[in-house]
Amino acid sequence: MNGENPRVVPQPPGGGHRPSSHLSLNGLGRLAEVCRPAVDPRDLRARLVHVGLGAFHRAHQAVYTEAASAATGSDAGIVAVAPRDASVVARARAQDHLFSVTTRSPEGASPKVVGSLVGALHLADDAAELNRLIASPEVTTVTLTVTEKGYHRVPGGGPLDLADPRIASDLEAAGQAVSAAGARGTRPGRAAGVVRTVPGALAVALAGRFRSSGAPIDVVSCDNLDGNGPALATVVRDFVTAANWPDSARIVEWLGRDVGFPSTVVDRIVPATTPDDLDQAQAALGTRDDLAVSGEPYSQWVLEDAFRAVRPAWEHGGAQFVADVVPFQLTKLRLLNGSHSGLAYLGLAAGCRTIGDVLATGWGETFVRGFGAEVAASLPPGGPDPAQYVEALVARFANTAVRHELRQIGADGSLKLPQRWVQVLRDSSSRPGDHQILALAAWASATRPDASSGGLLFGTPDPAADALMNCWTGSPGGVVARLLRVLGAPDLADDEALTSATEALLPDLARGVIPS
Repeated sequence: MNGENPRVVPQPPGGGHRPSSHLSLNGLGRLAEVCRPAVDPRDLRARLVHVGLGAFHRAHQAVYTEAASAATGSDAGIVAVAPRDASVVARARAQDHLFSVTTRSPEGASPKVVGSLVGALHLADDAAELNRLIASPEVTTVTLTVTEKGYHRVPGGGPLDLADPRIASDLEAAGQAVSAAGARGTRPGRAAGVVRTVPGALAVALAGRFRSSGAPIDVVSCDNLDGNGPALATVVRDFVTAANWPDSARIVEWLGRDVGFPSTVVDRIVPATTPDDLDQAQAALGTRDDLAVSGEPYSQWVLEDAFRAVRPAWEHGGAQFVADVVPFQLTKLRLLNGSHSGLAYLGLAAGCRTIGDVLATGWGETFVRGFGAEVAASLPPGGPDPAQYVEALVARFANTAVRHELRQIGADGSLKLPQRWVQVLRDSSSRPGDHQILALAAWASATRPDASSGGLLFGTPDPAADALMNCWTGSPGGVVARLLRVLGAPDLADDEALTSATEALLPDLARGVIPS
């Protein structure tokens, strides 16, 4: 913002009118002291931008940032950006960007209002404001939680998918912005040519920073991707290169020199908020909170210590800064996320609804331990002890106070499973174990077409749903191989031992029977 950073940006239309019964800055004094935020948002400035104004960010990065500001006296506040859902921006503005996080355990639930957000934007509608923020030297950090599909990579975890119509549209828009800016004699990317994807928006905004101050900045992926830092750096760099601006080559050089893309691991189970959750938060707080979220007691954030700008003091919230994040990243992706996906598809087949329901069965706990033991051999040294990690997972998954829906966990399997399962299945040091094959079979069974809905069998959304359902057309004997090709794993599709063992489990799973 060219050296000018307001306390709270921007206000809602109509002077910020909100129902008096909702959370608000003026109403903080009426909250029970134990529920009040650790910082007063009126004392903060926009120092961080977060892309992905979802439940996980509110229960994770926003909490760590508040703890850092409270411990150090920093004035670092967050402006959060919603890539798609404009309604969450309106809800945030209507309650002064305040929200509550309820920690749920078998011992009870404790809500607390978080005060680290100072603004809310929509990626496309507020593009000019986002560009000004990221151009400001006072903003030192951008974080992201946009899920795997937000990166628009070539299937299988490759570079930016330039054939994606949304990326192609953004490249055209970015070119129009440069042409319009040149005609006006202003900086590119200010008004014309609004981009709508996260890689495009970041590329345009970072280009604006390069063209103004050129100050160092860090862009921190907090999504469940193997090597999420380099993955994010790649899609941003690919967009800048493909945009073919007159200064694209110099921007790419600057990205490599002055923009940090540290890898990270984030972990906290945060279920989707339900109407009942909102009612419980209102009863506990004495005021309505339309942004309320809940999560388990456990929280982890491990970051590669590879920052180029002044970084937030997240260690005061419990974050770890390490030289090599890979062992932590693979442990989380393969043990937690990998078993989570397996439990989701197996549980859906068995008629369960939540992870807690699955752990209450006779086979859920056995699956977690067996899957973990098989996958542990693929993990590099230097991370958490796999056996202890798996035991902690059993306890976390069994927390029935956190109702984590299986359909939420099972969503977007075609994007998640290459990160969580495929490389382990490829590991030449050992054949896939029985629990890995069972998980693969459960996912395969869940891709069956549902005639009544026209979607996947259990209603889990997936960007490759049509391709997955088409795999069930033709010989039943080749369905697993066809599905593996959709996952971008033709080598596994040609492994007859793997595909035959997986297909042998499909009849039982189709009847809702979990093979022992």
